[in-house]
Amino acid sequence: MSHAVHSASDEQPLFSMGFLLRTMAVITVLAVLTVAISIGGRWFGRHISLAGNTDSTTEISLTIGRDSVKFPENAIRFPSQRHGGAAERVDLYLAWPEMQGYGKENHLRFDDVAQSSGLIFLQITQSTMSRDMSGRLEPIYSHLLEGPAETFGNGLTLHRLRADAGYGDEVLLTAPAKDGADYVVRCVLPSAPDKATSGDCQRDIKVGNDLSVLYRFSSSHLDDWEHIDAAIRTFVEARLINRSATSP
Repeated sequence: MSHAVHSASDEQPLFSMGFLLRTMAVITVLAVLTVAISIGGRWFGRHISLAGNTDSTTEISLTIGRDSVKFPENAIRFPSQRHGGAAERVDLYLAWPEMQGYGKENHLRFDDVAQSSGLIFLQITQSTMSRDMSGRLEPIYSHLLEGPAETFGNGLTLHRLRADAGYGDEVLLTAPAKDGADYVVRCVLPSAPDKATSGDCQRDIKVGNDLSVLYRFSSSHLDDWEHIDAAIRTFVEARLINRSATSP
């Protein structure tokens, strides 16, 4: 008669309780990591797509020189400037022609460099000069021009600046304005319309008590120069907290 011989090891279960507990712990950790990666990935992806932009319309109150203004967060270009209080300057970017900051409906113009010509960029500071760009035409720019003036279109006249004037490839465009002061803007005109950038042209105006509003826009919008100038002035004036004190 034969007898089966069994060792102690043969009588042990295939998987020990310790092994099962370790396996469950690993599975739990992996599950938690999967959820964290999923949530974190969505958060990270959102912040990558925003690239510093925000769709918050919370208003930020700022004091710049002798003026107080308030702008929605989504119109303030740099995150470091999205806090209230005294400031030397604030940089804004707005979709044209809506004159609105970053939002779901217009995010491509802010996120896609190829569409950034649909934006207008503003830099608002306390004035350091007594005259804005229109006021500098006669005392300054008129002495830096060379060659005959050229008709540019849309009511604008093109003037070329002397090579030694320090303005590089910029030209001066002027037009008579309804208030009597000539409209003046400096531009680097592209060699072809499709080579226009988001900041080919720049102009500055005075607003409020003592604000200088420097704004840049694409030369592809020069046909709308008058509307852009009026819209920017209206946008800033409407957000002056002290506008009642400066209104006639």
